[in-house]
Order: sequence, then structure tokens, then C-alpha cells
Amino acid sequence: MRDALLRAWTRRGALARLLWPASMAFAGLSAARRALYRAGVFKAQRVGARLPVVVVVGNVVAGGAGKTPVVIALVQHWQSRGLVVGVVSRGYGRRTSDCRAVQGDSPVSEVGDEPALIRRTTGAPVFVAPRRLEAARALLTAHPTTQVIVSDDGLQHYALQRDIEICVFDDRGAGNGFLLPAGPLREPWPRPVDLVLHSGLHPAFAGYTAHRGLAQFAVRRDGTRLALAQLRGRPVAAVAAIARPEAFFNMLRQQGLTLAQTIALPDHYSFDSLTPIPDKGCTLICTEKDALKLWRGRPDALAVPLQFEPEAAFLTAIDTLLDAKLSSVDTST
Repeated sequence: MRDALLRAWTRRGALARLLWPASMAFAGLSAARRALYRAGVFKAQRVGARLPVVVVVGNVVAGGAGKTPVVIALVQHWQSRGLVVGVVSRGYGRRTSDCRAVQGDSPVSEVGDEPALIRRTTGAPVFVAPRRLEAARALLTAHPTTQVIVSDDGLQHYALQRDIEICVFDDRGAGNGFLLPAGPLREPWPRPVDLVLHSGLHPAFAGYTAHRGLAQFAVRRDGTRLALAQLRGRPVAAVAAIARPEAFFNMLRQQGLTLAQTIALPDHYSFDSLTPIPDKGCTLICTEKDALKLWRGRPDALAVPLQFEPEAAFLTAIDTLLDAKLSSVDTST
């Protein structure tokens, strides 16, 4: 069913048209919710009186479009400028429902795989909660000097008042243009956002672009590295529990690796079990996000980091927006 829906979302075929009435009901509910916020019945709330500046990195299509690599790239970029940055997330897939800080050793089951990866990669404070507003307030309480809070996803979380919105697309673009369940859209597109960033190789419409590819090395559980070149000519079993596993497999092949087995699992898979079991004699390789869960049962697995580099023009544009917000706060104090 999942694969059938994904195919249906690329065109306006029979299945999409069959589901179109349901998408109209979804559209009505979505429009009513937005109208209630515009009318002030529901209120968007700021995290702090002036700071932090809130930047939402999200998408309007269901499924992964590359938001988390964008968040990591922005956090590292602003850290390099000396800014104090924090991150909030819902922590999709976790088995807890409280508000908590993500620690370096937090179990993924308690905080979610993407927040754990962001914390591990950037070292920035990361908080998770069912409502991102709650996470943001907890983060600011714990780290009162925070200047920027980045929300990993949350374009549709209108309760959190934001200063800058970034919408991320992959090569699917807006799909067939229908709303869920007849199409991939969570809300109508186009909608006003500050910046559009395409994470794929073939942008469907105008916006900034980014280069993404695998690192030239894999990481062991203890943090040591192994050059991918050393795996060429050896059988590899590749596993991926991400939105588009085949993209990861193709990038491994482009690195010259021989994939004797590929195991595609649902996004955010828990790895409580791994079926089918990789062939004996194969080196097990996975994504960085998956490794945080897979290492519990397979400490021999190798994780290949994703290197994500937004084009320079995008970083200039987002810095211009952010600096304007920061300077307006400075002049008002």
C-alpha cells in the first residue's frame, strides 16, 4: 500500500483521483485550522520576548525531503560564526512523550533518531517534546543565552511563532499537486515561505540548491574511520531505514562499492530486529542515522556520513535574513 501511494503521488492517475474526495476533506480541515490562527482564535506564541530568533526548517510534502541535513548544516554554519544555537524537534518515532533534553548518550528510543544525530553531530543543545513550543521554551530556560532556535520540521506547527521559514524539497517537488491522501502535500503549494531549498539533483522549480553526497570514509562505533576505498572489491550488505533507501544504495555504488545485498526498511525503523539478516562474510554498512540504533545489536556495522553543502548563495540569503532579525533586536534594547 505504501509503495502504491508513493507511485500515485507522482501523477494524477486512477488511485490519486479515487482518493481526491478525501484530500478535499483534508484540505478543508487544514484551511479551517489556518483561518483560526489568522483570526486569533488560536494564537502563535513567541519563545522569548526578543531573542531567540526562531528558524523553521520544514516541508510541505509527506516523507523525508532532507530537512535534518539542512538543520545540521545551518547549525554548524552559525556556530562557525560564533552564534549560540539550539534545536527543537518532536522526536518522531520515540517511545516517550515528555519534554526532555537530548544528551550525547540518550537512547534513540527515548529521543528519536534525528534529534540524537543532530546532537551527536553538532554538539548543540537539542530538546524534544510533542509540541515544539514546549521544547523551545525548555531549551531557552536551560540555555538563556541562546540566540537562534532551529526547529527540525514544524512548518505546520503554527503555535510556535517563527521569524524565518525554510521549505525543503527533494526531486519529487510537489508531486501531483494533490493534498493527502491523494497526493503528498500536507498543505497547498505554493505557500509563502522565506526560502526554498532543493536537496536533490533535479529541482522541480525555482529555489536554492545543495550538494549532497557520501563522505569518503565510514565510521566505526568507537568513532574511528575507515576509508571507503578499502571496501572496494569486498562484498557489502547495505541497510537503510530512511525515506528513500535506494538513494543511499546508489551513492554507495557511485563510491565503487559492490552491494551484495541491500536491505530497505521503513523510515525510523527501530532495529529491534533485522530481517533479513545480512549474509555472512559481508561488511554491514548503514547510514549515520541508522547506526545510532543498529550499533546496539550490530556493533560491527559501519556508518557512512552524509555530507550536505547548501550553495553559497543560500547561506548568504539566510544570513541576511537572520542578521536583520538579530540587529532589530539589538537596536530595540
